[in-house]
Amino acid sequence: MDASGHGHTAAGASRGGFRAERASDGRYRWQLKAPNGRVVAITPAAYRTAAEAERGFDGLRAGADGLVARITHVRDGIGWIWVVPGSRGLPEVRSSRAYERYATCQNAFRRFVVLLAKHPALELPDPTGPLRVAETSRAPGASRSPEPLRAPDAAR
Repeated sequence: MDASGHGHTAAGASRGGFRAERASDGRYRWQLKAPNGRVVAITPAAYRTAAEAERGFDGLRAGADGLVARITHVRDGIGWIWVVPGSRGLPEVRSSRAYERYATCQNAFRRFVVLLAKHPALELPDPTGPLRVAETSRAPGASRSPEPLRAPDAAR
C-alpha cells in the first residue's frame, strides 16, 4: 500500500503492471497496465484486502492460456467491451474501456492475454499465515528470499 493508503503496486508497475487499489467503499480492486501506462483491464470484483486482490490476479495469470472472453456491445453508448466470466457467471475481469470496432476489441483481448501471461508471478503471502512479516524477524542486511540450495563442492 502506498503512503496515502489508496493502492498497492507490484514492483515495476509505476508505468505498467499489476496494481491493487482501495475503492471508496474500502474494498480492493485490481487493474493491469500496459508498459505505456494505459490501463488495459480492470476487475469488477471487490476484495477485502490487497493480498486477496493479488491472489485473485495471480490465479487469473496462472490460467491465462485458457481464458475465453465474451465480447459484447455496451449498453450505454457506442462500442464493444470484452469480459472474462468468472464463477456464477459474474465478470472476473473486463476491458477498461469500450472499443469502436468489434475487431479492435478482439485484438485488445488478445493483447491482454499476452500481457497477463508475460507478467511474473507475484510473491504472495500464505493466506493462512500473517500477511506481513515483521522486519525484526530477519537479520539486518538479509535478503528477502533465501539463497537457492547448492550441491556441495566435491573439491572441498
